[in-house]
Amino acid sequence: MVSTSRIDRLERSKRRREIGRLLTAYGFLLPSFIFFTIFLIIPLIAVVYLSFTNYNIVTAPEWVGLENYARLFQDPLFWRGLRNSFLYLIVTPILIVLSIWLAIVVNRKLRGIFIFRTVYYIPAVTSVVAVGMVFELVFAEPNGLINGVLLALGLIETPINFLTHPDSTLISIMLVTIWRGIGFYMVIFLAALQAVPEELYEAAAIDGANRFQQHLYITVPGIRPAIIFVAVISSISALKVFEEIFVMTDGSAGVLDSALTLMFYLYRQGFVNLNAGYAAAIAVIFTLLTLGFSIANLRFLERGSRDDR
Repeated sequence: MVSTSRIDRLERSKRRREIGRLLTAYGFLLPSFIFFTIFLIIPLIAVVYLSFTNYNIVTAPEWVGLENYARLFQDPLFWRGLRNSFLYLIVTPILIVLSIWLAIVVNRKLRGIFIFRTVYYIPAVTSVVAVGMVFELVFAEPNGLINGVLLALGLIETPINFLTHPDSTLISIMLVTIWRGIGFYMVIFLAALQAVPEELYEAAAIDGANRFQQHLYITVPGIRPAIIFVAVISSISALKVFEEIFVMTDGSAGVLDSALTLMFYLYRQGFVNLNAGYAAAIAVIFTLLTLGFSIANLRFLERGSRDDR
């Protein structure tokens, strides 16, 4: 019969081992927690605080309560930036459709297909600055590539002001975002396609389904998790677009602020006008809108996925 003291020693030894394992686990988590706290939690709290102050970076913050938010909702440039930010979401469904189509095209066992996959992916790893400068030349007038071709073919009589006309600036930049993002999202969908069994397509073909029907009823449901993921991250990327607009409009957001987005307006107020308190209020609103839209988008897509089952 085991004595009570020996049982107590075994229990104490077991507790020490459990505590040791917990301390080891917390030790591994500590660097990430410190990094997360310093670079996310503290700045987030600071931004929320500054949004209630009048702060120009030079002088000390002065508490003004909700004044920045009241001013924000009466600011026409804020509403223009909000409209353009949500208008930019048009790129999301276009990116998804084109990326899926391209993934289907390159998901074939053909000689040299790896070269095509690589070429399509190159824009995703190319600097936004380089891409923007190249497309400035492509869209330039009167001697840009597109205008030059259209004029040579006699399709237009006068050059099109792609980047200097209020009605076309934002659309032109959207096209660049689509061109640059297709390769990245193609890789995600290509990986998802590898998990869809070929037998399903063979069975559907025997039943008389054409290619479009096969992809509609087999491919799309089969890669739905990837579609949900891409829809969320591409929507967030579209809402926070900044680099393309900055580079292609030379930091002006286009004629009459035609390409102004919330992210660009935040930059202008915070780093050009040095109105950090007002910029912080824009950042808070922008974060809440992005978070709310992402959650709603995710729940909508997941609900559709459950209904299909």
